[in-house]
Amino acid sequence: PKHKAIDMVPQAPLREAERENYAFFLGLPEADREAVKLDVKGTQLLQPLMEYSGACSGCGETPYLKLLTQLYGDRLMIANATGCSSIYGGNLPTTPYTVNAAGRGPAWANSLFEDNAEFGFGMRLAADQQQALALGQLRLLSGSLPGTLVDGLLAHARVQDEPGVRAQRERVAELLKQLEGRKDPVSDRLRTLAHQLVRRSVWIVGGDGWAYDIGYGGLDHVLASGEDVNILVLDTEVYSNTGGQASKSTPMGAAAKFATGGKHTPKKDLALLALSYGHVYVAKVAIGAKDGQAVKAFQEAESWHGPSLILAYSPCIAHGYDLAQGAEQTKLAVESGYWPLYRNDPRRLAEGQSPLQLDSAAPKGDLGRFLRNETRFRMVEQAHPEAFARMLAESQADLARRYATLAQLAQMDASAGPTPTKG
Repeated sequence: PKHKAIDMVPQAPLREAERENYAFFLGLPEADREAVKLDVKGTQLLQPLMEYSGACSGCGETPYLKLLTQLYGDRLMIANATGCSSIYGGNLPTTPYTVNAAGRGPAWANSLFEDNAEFGFGMRLAADQQQALALGQLRLLSGSLPGTLVDGLLAHARVQDEPGVRAQRERVAELLKQLEGRKDPVSDRLRTLAHQLVRRSVWIVGGDGWAYDIGYGGLDHVLASGEDVNILVLDTEVYSNTGGQASKSTPMGAAAKFATGGKHTPKKDLALLALSYGHVYVAKVAIGAKDGQAVKAFQEAESWHGPSLILAYSPCIAHGYDLAQGAEQTKLAVESGYWPLYRNDPRRLAEGQSPLQLDSAAPKGDLGRFLRNETRFRMVEQAHPEAFARMLAESQADLARRYATLAQLAQMDASAGPTPTKG
């Protein structure tokens, strides 16, 4: 073509014009969080508190983090395992995480591969302890503060919905006004802890190398604890940041470092392991295939007062295809049964329903068509056609068995077993 994609022109005139355009964009009013319906369209009207990350073009991880900050960013605490998400999330001295007009934004910290679950667990325990201390100091001063204010603060310390959070923040602001001028030790302690009366949303974030492999022992411990923590696994099915080594999340037949001839064992089913506890909210989501289901899963996980685990399908350059086609390939992953979508909510037992609800249909279509779109599978077939054919047949049978297990769980007799007490 005569016209190329990039035109070399003087920068200064364009920079001045675009600076004005950008200032206009930043000056546009944000949507009223209480007026917006928190569905797919509504959530995208909310201000994202993650922007301009240094992730690869087409990265499948960042949409989940953007959504997380749109839902809970102004009270969000993130414990981020080492990996891709810690590199583009904390590329110091810059960070893609930002604040809203009120100066509130995510509190983010990075830990190691091997202890991130424990690190985030400590964040939850610390936040809960600080809130307990604040409530204790508030009760000590209850006789000298307006009764309606104290009652409101005590009753709404665990609220998570937008109207409730805004109302609680207004109560905290009024409390701080009431504490002005007081010099006693109790008032001093409450003044420093008052903002903890708004409940924090704690999320433990990392990739499959952390969750399935190196940090799995800690992750399992945190899930077993029963505490109110949310875990988001950005599943690229390979150690993306360190150069593409195989993890226990890597599927059968895929090439990766340490498995150049194709991995010979099936993918570890982390979701099913967590689901076996009974008190864990578990979801498998794929935002490129069914974004509405992903939005629901994030909200349900946050509202469950116990451990939650979301496994998020994340296309990656290590898969070996143009990520401009990421959404289409994700849809094929779901349709073929390669990545079934479901949510397991323990609260459904109290309603007489099975906790597990399938959000995708039974596998259909050709699994081979999905696999052959990606270099990580195609290169194995080219180098070892007979071995690939065997692994493809085994994978197809394994996926069918796994879906049958999920379908059986979805039809479970809800009257069997005790109902979880949390939530």
